[in-house]
Amino acid sequence: MLRVYKYTIPVKDYFTFELPAGVQILTVQAQHDEPQIWALVDPKEQDTVHFNFRIAGTGHDIKETKDDLEYIGTFQLAGGSFIGHLFRIIGR
Repeated sequence: MLRVYKYTIPVKDYFTFELPAGVQILTVQAQHDEPQIWALVDPKEQDTVHFNFRIAGTGHDIKETKDDLEYIGTFQLAGGSFIGHLFRIIGR
């Protein structure tokens, strides 16, 4: 049986998360002014996978190529003062 889980993510340019194997990331949004990832997981899955992420603010330089990135979504913090765009870094 599958479940939707929520994971709080850091507001950093780069970070790595260990998530259950077979995870499907559904969205990223802010809840109570903290960015969260919601993901579809199998709670019985014991194996984990490392995911590398990149958050880029609007107008910030991104050194990776489009082929290196998988867009997850966009979120706002501090009443819209910060707009973050979350990407999964693929191929690393």
